[in-house]
Amino acid sequence: MESGKLIGFVGLDELGLQMVSSLLRHGYSVQAFEISDPIIEEFVKLGGIKSASPLEAGKGVAALVVLISHTDQINDLIFGNEGALKGLTPDTVLILRSTILPSALHKLEKDLEETQKISYVVDAYASNGRSDALNGKVTIVSSGRSDAIARVRPLLSAMCEKLFTFEGEIGAGSKVKMVSELLEGIHFIASVEALSLGAKAGIHPWIIYDIISNAAGNSWVFKNNVPLLLKGEVKRQILNTLVKEMETILAMAKSLTFPLPLLATAHQQLIHGVSHVCHEDNDDTALIKIWEKVYGVKVSDAANADAYKPEKLASEVITASESRKRVAFIGLGAMGFGMATQLVKSKFSVFGYDVYEPTRVRFSDASGFVGNSPAEVSKDAEVLIIMVANEVQAENALYGEHGAVLVLPPGATIILSSTVSPAYVSQLERRLHNEGKNLKLVDAPVSGGVQRASDGTLTIMASGTDDALKSVGNVLSALSEKLYVIKGGCGSGSGIKMVNQLLAGVHIASSAEAMAFAARLGLNTRLLFDFITISGGTSWMLENRVPHMLNNDYTPYSALDIFVKDMGIVTRESSSLKVPLQLSTIVHQLYLSGSAAGWGRKDDAGVVKVYETLTGVRVEGKVQSFKKDAVLQSLPPEWPQDHVLDIQKLKESSSKILVVLDDDPTGTQTVHDIEVLTEWTVDSLIGQFKRSPKCFFILTNSRALSSDKKKMKIDTLVFWFVGSIFFHGSPWTIFGTEAKEFSFHLW
Repeated sequence: MESGKLIGFVGLDELGLQMVSSLLRHGYSVQAFEISDPIIEEFVKLGGIKSASPLEAGKGVAALVVLISHTDQINDLIFGNEGALKGLTPDTVLILRSTILPSALHKLEKDLEETQKISYVVDAYASNGRSDALNGKVTIVSSGRSDAIARVRPLLSAMCEKLFTFEGEIGAGSKVKMVSELLEGIHFIASVEALSLGAKAGIHPWIIYDIISNAAGNSWVFKNNVPLLLKGEVKRQILNTLVKEMETILAMAKSLTFPLPLLATAHQQLIHGVSHVCHEDNDDTALIKIWEKVYGVKVSDAANADAYKPEKLASEVITASESRKRVAFIGLGAMGFGMATQLVKSKFSVFGYDVYEPTRVRFSDASGFVGNSPAEVSKDAEVLIIMVANEVQAENALYGEHGAVLVLPPGATIILSSTVSPAYVSQLERRLHNEGKNLKLVDAPVSGGVQRASDGTLTIMASGTDDALKSVGNVLSALSEKLYVIKGGCGSGSGIKMVNQLLAGVHIASSAEAMAFAARLGLNTRLLFDFITISGGTSWMLENRVPHMLNNDYTPYSALDIFVKDMGIVTRESSSLKVPLQLSTIVHQLYLSGSAAGWGRKDDAGVVKVYETLTGVRVEGKVQSFKKDAVLQSLPPEWPQDHVLDIQKLKESSSKILVVLDDDPTGTQTVHDIEVLTEWTVDSLIGQFKRSPKCFFILTNSRALSSDKKKMKIDTLVFWFVGSIFFHGSPWTIFGTEAKEFSFHLW
């Protein structure tokens, strides 16, 4: 057997079997000891060699992977009479696959080095990658001295799809797991609070899920656990597991004198849930029923009510829309300016007002009309859009001195796109009705950011009467890529936005807590961030805001004070609806703390400064440098055989034409002597087939498109492709990033 190619395992589980399978594919031989008969039988089927003891599993190996679930196992598995240590040589790499506390790993490493002369020891935390790209494949976090990491890196790379190595003190795997579980625990409670508040506000839980799983409030936990919760498929037993995980993290934080207010609050909510479990006799009680007792909201009843399709309602509104072209726009801030200029580009006559005169000048330069007051721009307007910062500003624009309501013509429609409370919207609708001018109100908060505002690709959550919605369907369509119409009348759209902001606000704050804790644990925060983005701890906001923390750049893309306002809306509504939201309330206090410290106008990621100031840590992460030799060593081994000739023979013997769909130009830059079509009419496709090439590319250029626009482009391509086949009849094989979607449409 080739030196260095024999690897031993002591202890196997499902992840371990995946690691073994990967090693075997890379040409290694593997021997293992495991007491579970079903697992060892599966191991042997893969091609592994069964060992009778840990000692036998460690004989003659270049590296030994030891699975340690608890410190009590260390003596028997490693130091006992039949322990693995007796079969090892000083050059053997010992990989401790464990998430026991770092202090226990440090002691074990010291014992191995000082008394047993084992020089190369690393830890390894294995998990399933949660990103779409990894799709459950094995990821490994490993740490240890630089010489040990350099020695083991090629082997660990062969075990997994994605490897993260932290050079230095052993135990990073356990710490990374703690940070990920901290985020998952907080996100779980945030999801339950969001569902409870939304359901009490009269919004269908499945509508909440469908919209927010595609919005800024999304997280891995929300997207993957909420459907199971609503279906009653998550049982109450999970609470005890979560409580124990959080207790371990809180104990570590206490030993480091580091505050974790969000995790502590989530932990108390879980304990509250466990206290209700104690009074349940049925072990099969669904977890959602426990949360209904905690929050006093019948979420499962709301989830079982008749659902509807908000996108379908939006399509009906657009189809039946009246053609209104004169629009008044109040509030030309970052979002408002983009929305107003998008309407100008869409051939609306837009009259804009903002309190800041330079902004009015800028809007005029963008071909908009401007006025000097809300009243001046609203006179004769068919539609008035309000996009200001808060309820006070909205009130002033409508009813203040030179307010818009007084001069709006009868039958005009007001679109309120500011983030305000549902209660304010409902009250405003009643006041407008009392004006006696048939003024209509559409509650239409937006999501998507400045760039999407100027591109007309916002997500809009609209509610109101049918007449009000149909009167502005063309305006809403011009501003949005995704338009949802929410049943329940005015206030429902703001209700959805409120729930989204609850989740988004918690996710930014929890990201700050997690990254600050990671810094206190001594982890490389930039490398940790890379891991979290493919773990169960990720969220849309984490992936968007943590780079600001790592770069120490708090340029205000969205100011911290906005979440002081938005989380304030959440806490006021929770009080009004009598839904106790402890986690959201603590998050609101964190943003208030940041604002009180003078950071309110900085980016909302600046909430991390609350933790940095209290504890003295710095989250900012320096870009990691890599040694050339280490990078080269991490590459997988070359294939033992060159298959190029085999591929060429298959190509020559095939009568089919290979058609490659490429969704951006990168792929076409990696080949030569192959034609690339940038348009795909029947004539151009027939021309290609007539030349009988072995291969040609079709550049669809669709990577940056939305799913709807991508589908439209593929539908067009399918139409022309079928036409060319009909006329020419050439056999073909299709390949590429969009081949699956193309084939689905074709058949």
